[in-house]
Amino acid sequence: MRALGSNGALWLPLSAALVVQLFKFLWEWVAKGAPDWRVLGRSGGMPSSHSAMMSSLATVMGYEHGLDSPFFAIAVTIAVIVMYDARGVRQESGRQAKVLNQIVREIFSGLPIGEKELKELLGHTAVEVLVGALVGVLYTLVWLLWIIPGFTGAP
Repeated sequence: MRALGSNGALWLPLSAALVVQLFKFLWEWVAKGAPDWRVLGRSGGMPSSHSAMMSSLATVMGYEHGLDSPFFAIAVTIAVIVMYDARGVRQESGRQAKVLNQIVREIFSGLPIGEKELKELLGHTAVEVLVGALVGVLYTLVWLLWIIPGFTGAP
């Protein structure tokens, strides 16, 4: 159990995503003047917590095992897939949801609709993905180089 608690390759990426979600929550709270607790579990927005988490994982793997290791290659490959999905597939799904919600509102105007509207904010813009990735790398490097120097989870 102690090994799990000291696994930086697990905790740094998870904490990077959590920090980004908390930032988004606080940013929206300040902007709207009231807390919206749903922001903590919501996808989308600036920056991408998925990108922060995956770039953090790739950074840890590169730091621990080297940039020429298969662990780093796997982490980067998965990070690229996640970021592509966040930018492309999920963002397009959000656009489609917006159009479908508009169609349903127009067709059933004035009539009760029993179903909830589709979630429209699903994905990220390219800038949100890029900023999330940069946050993940910088956050992890700060931890690895200054806060816990000499850390390595490698055997």
